[in-house]
Amino acid sequence: MNPRIILIVKIRYIMAITKVHKFNKEQVRMAELAKALGHPARIAILEILAQRQECICGDITDQIPLAQSTVSQHLKALKKAGVVKGEVEGVRVCYCINEDAADELKELLGLFIENIQSQTCC
Repeated sequence: MNPRIILIVKIRYIMAITKVHKFNKEQVRMAELAKALGHPARIAILEILAQRQECICGDITDQIPLAQSTVSQHLKALKKAGVVKGEVEGVRVCYCINEDAADELKELLGLFIENIQSQTCC
């Protein structure tokens, strides 16, 4: 790859990271949660976890038409954002919805929707 292109990509990445501090913590958190939810497979995973209402170890891949490694990457993204919790049990990781994060998402989205609906224009 062209070194100039690599430099441009690195600069844009650094700029994006360094500008996060210009937003309030609710905006940053909402963006993190939205990013974590930004793929249909992640929504499907959360629906499966919510239906079971218990921790699931390993059998999520039986219900989603994706490779185990892909499901693991999606679970990793959800865990990184704090949307799911994962605990090691032997050689497997058991996942469940983080209820605190679900409450936080509900509150943040509620406030966001209320705020944008109260604005009138056009």
